[in-house]
Amino acid sequence: MYRILIFVFLLGLFMIKFQSFELFSQQSNQLHIKDLPKREEIEDKYKWNLQDIYPDETKWKEDYDWILNNLDKYKNFEGKLGSSAQHLLTFLKFDEEVGVKFQKVRLYSSLARDLDLANAKYMAMYDNVTNLSSKLMAASSFFRPEFLSIDENKLQGFLIENDELKIYSHLFDDILRQKVHTLEKTNEEILALASPIMQTPYNVFSIFKNADIQYPTIKDDAGNEIKLSDGRFYAAIYSQDRGFRERAYRNYYKPYIEYKNTLATLFNSQQKVLLFNAQVRKFKSSLVAALSENNIDKQIYYNLINTVNQNLTPQHRWCTLRKQVLGLEKLHVYDTYVSLFEEHNKIYTYDEAVELIIEALKPLGEDYINNLKFAFENRWVDVFETKGKRSGAYSTGATIGVHPFVLMNWNGTLNDVFTLAHEMGHNMHSFYSANNQPYVYADYPIFLAEVASTLNEALLLDYMIKNSKTKTEKMALIERYITNIMQTFYRQTQFAEFELKASELIQQGESLTPDRLSDIFGEIYQKYWGDDMDMDEEEKYCWARIPHFYYNFYVYQYAVCFAASEAIAEKIFSEGQPAIDRYLSFLKSGSSDYPIPTLIKAGVDMSKNEPILAVTKKMNKLIDELKKLLNE
Repeated sequence: MYRILIFVFLLGLFMIKFQSFELFSQQSNQLHIKDLPKREEIEDKYKWNLQDIYPDETKWKEDYDWILNNLDKYKNFEGKLGSSAQHLLTFLKFDEEVGVKFQKVRLYSSLARDLDLANAKYMAMYDNVTNLSSKLMAASSFFRPEFLSIDENKLQGFLIENDELKIYSHLFDDILRQKVHTLEKTNEEILALASPIMQTPYNVFSIFKNADIQYPTIKDDAGNEIKLSDGRFYAAIYSQDRGFRERAYRNYYKPYIEYKNTLATLFNSQQKVLLFNAQVRKFKSSLVAALSENNIDKQIYYNLINTVNQNLTPQHRWCTLRKQVLGLEKLHVYDTYVSLFEEHNKIYTYDEAVELIIEALKPLGEDYINNLKFAFENRWVDVFETKGKRSGAYSTGATIGVHPFVLMNWNGTLNDVFTLAHEMGHNMHSFYSANNQPYVYADYPIFLAEVASTLNEALLLDYMIKNSKTKTEKMALIERYITNIMQTFYRQTQFAEFELKASELIQQGESLTPDRLSDIFGEIYQKYWGDDMDMDEEEKYCWARIPHFYYNFYVYQYAVCFAASEAIAEKIFSEGQPAIDRYLSFLKSGSSDYPIPTLIKAGVDMSKNEPILAVTKKMNKLIDELKKLLNE
């Protein structure tokens, strides 16, 4: 059925923030530790309680078997959906029952797997769910073609005849909107059966990056031997020791360069999968196919890239200023993250970060804060990096009957604090959506996902700037704001431009070699940073390590949503309660409307370029303020 197809196909089940700099345990907060801690060494309060999903794995197996044993019941509805309003409603209710169980089964297997990607038991469990999803999609694949064969006047009559069907009005409109891209039943079934194969490029990349890749051993800033990991790499590039930053940076890329041919093959395969799906469904391009899911016009994507390209001066200014403050002739990539102001280079414990975030988000009201506290106090967050655990950070989507979960890899940097605030924005969005919408609209569109997360970052930053105690601390926080814009707005637009260029070349029939991919990425990177950046050869291979390039035009949404959240934050500060009420209604809206109208109701129109220009102007203003403080 439609809802299940969305759930299975969207890799956006996990709202993963790329700049979630995955770091390691605060319980052993020294880079010289050679081995990552084992899971049993971490206190329970810092680990997920997966019993919130199932009290034991017997119950998981019961739901799994129930779904498997009830797949044949879909045949009872085939060919009969248009027979009556009641029959259509009965099908939708049955499909929801299946969908709720499937979400829980998939959620449990995904989370259990991500805690140790080398655990064969949970890898097998996840693979079984993937196979089950294929069978489920095949069994329900008749729905859309058959639904679209029902006369639209007859459907309107059903809605009038049966009040319970009215809740599905938006769903019906959304399916009818995509009628031209829906295939005949047999072809839909074939595509459903092929879905596990089509996920192969991402699955192989994920296993390689998270489980099989072997990073070199290097010396840290104290001369100790450390084995690099994702978390330790990101910790290192914040180090004040430039030599350590460079060693970590250059060595981190060695395995990606070594396996560049394999990774380029995976990248090409993913692009070809997307193009195949687009062509089969009669879309003009992979981009149009990806945007169609959320009813987003391609001009919004092009407008973002074009407007940002016309306003690269703030990022160039930031490159020049950073170079000057660091006293360098040329800025290198490994110089772009280190704080310019050591005074604020403090380490935060996880518990300190929780208290700070709660204080900062109080403008969102008592109800929001009470739910946020409950999440922190009841093990919704898996905090520390452990051996075999998936890197990065994410929050799971809305699931009926189960709270959302957040994955972290904590090391205590200021960036970690912001990552936690970011993921808890997703978490609360999922919580409010699932608790205020019926199953059919419970999970919000991917396009809207980053609004709640980046708004939390904006509120946290505003709170910290207002409560800064020294000039240096204030400058450090302004720097943090500029870095947010650089990472989430400019960098993600840069990624979006690369992704668009690669997909266009694939559509033209070009096979992208590692060198070609690296040249494209390098040219775009240099353009975004300007002449004061001495781009390292390693950065050209950044395409080889970004999981989001397997998510189907995902990254542009970070930039668009960042602009939207900045606009909402300004309205909260200037208008107070009316803006807060609109925002909370936004969190509760799920997918009950299309993303652009939903944002307009929240007070932001992303079909125009004003929110994008406002971000570039704000970055210029922040740079001006920072330069003034530096010159005082």
